[in-house]
Amino acid sequence: MTEQDRLPPHYTSAFAVPVAAEDSRSPEQWARAVFEEAPAAVRWSMVTGWRLTLRLRLGSAGSPDHVLGWHVAGPGPRTITLTAPSPLITARNVVVVDATRVTWVTLVRHDHPLARWVWATAAPVHHLLIPYLLGRAANGRRTT
Repeated sequence: MTEQDRLPPHYTSAFAVPVAAEDSRSPEQWARAVFEEAPAAVRWSMVTGWRLTLRLRLGSAGSPDHVLGWHVAGPGPRTITLTAPSPLITARNVVVVDATRVTWVTLVRHDHPLARWVWATAAPVHHLLIPYLLGRAANGRRTT
């Protein structure tokens, strides 16, 4: 974790979905279900927006060290932290799994004067997309 990562975020959101008692997916499996099992058009739109709008430098989507390009920075038994560097923002997604729910937390720090304006365009999409994708993953809907 860099010194920049320790600074408080300018934006934080958290979305949660209930999980069935028999759902034993790990935080990484949840992160992959949310991002990598999204419909193809949604995945394409997310990656395009991340790269072009937020200027995220994503890693290899097929790598075990990445979830749809986001670096797996902090895997654990109940949480996983995904990071992606950008000249505009410091962004982290933290997935927390407990016995009754999965919570997706997003933290964004503005590292450039333009970041506040850029994130203002991305945040409304984020507020729609993450709950939709979490619900999809909770219901076990997969891309065909």
